[in-house]
Amino acid sequence: MEEIRIEENGKLGPINAAVTPRYAGFGTYARLPRLDQVEKADIKIVGVPFDSGVSYRPGARFGSTHVRESSRLIRPYNPAVDVSPFALSQVADAGDMAVNPFNINEAIETIEHNALELTADGASLVTIGGDHTIALPLLRAAAKRAGGPVALLHFDAHLDTWDTYFGAEYTHGTPFRRAVEEGILDTEAISHVGTRGPLYGKKDLEDDKRFGFGIVTSSDVYCQGVREIVDKLRDRIGSRPLYISVDIDVLDPAHAPGTGTPEAGGITSRELLEILRGLRGLDIVGADIVEVAPAYDHAEITGVAASHVTYDLISLISELRSRNGRN
Repeated sequence: MEEIRIEENGKLGPINAAVTPRYAGFGTYARLPRLDQVEKADIKIVGVPFDSGVSYRPGARFGSTHVRESSRLIRPYNPAVDVSPFALSQVADAGDMAVNPFNINEAIETIEHNALELTADGASLVTIGGDHTIALPLLRAAAKRAGGPVALLHFDAHLDTWDTYFGAEYTHGTPFRRAVEEGILDTEAISHVGTRGPLYGKKDLEDDKRFGFGIVTSSDVYCQGVREIVDKLRDRIGSRPLYISVDIDVLDPAHAPGTGTPEAGGITSRELLEILRGLRGLDIVGADIVEVAPAYDHAEITGVAASHVTYDLISLISELRSRNGRN
């Protein structure tokens, strides 16, 4: 069947919901065109169906498909930031990376290579995982494109700076320790947001501080409020190139039950979206949304939250690219 799409400013947008019902048609993110349907994409959305690095519940390999299906209600205009992201930038779904589920080292190499390939034409990349292992190769690619270390905002219930699991250096609990060790993070501008829950010991926090991370706990968000937290984060980041990594378990299980390592006492989806919107104008060079595990989701609660996080990130990047004349 013919796809009747919205077109604005010469950009090919979502399938027109007034012609084709939202529950019908191909399941790309927000029903946007596939990469092969456009001449050039300014922002590419790619899935990484990989969860061989998980330490508890598996299933995040199905996350990218679930988020796409949960994004069918996304509309072209984002009133929260007064931006029509799909009209400012050509946004396209690049499909999924094919990565080896039996060899983590090879998978990491493949993800880095594919990320560099997808951004070779100057496009921005928004990645839907997959488990948090994938953040390391994506950060490697982002740092190479930026020409040096990048700032990091890491939204997560957990630190993900542990050394090893069962002797394995590359897991979903170790990517940011490896990133610090590799020198791809600007350690003057790296922060966790939303952390909470039990740790293995106080040394976890001592190591994390030694690496340079600032910590904003979920309690800090509740007690201090979004605006104060945003001001602190913006001061720390400044004008540096910024990578944003969002583990959906940063949300309380009431807002994101479909994840692999849930922790009580998390932030709300509203708080997460408002913090992201507060980053408007910062030099975002890439982003990922990870750890959506649909087998534990109910009524697409987690998928819908992740799809809206993706939408707000796309909105910020689209506005940034338009302002900088990169579209």
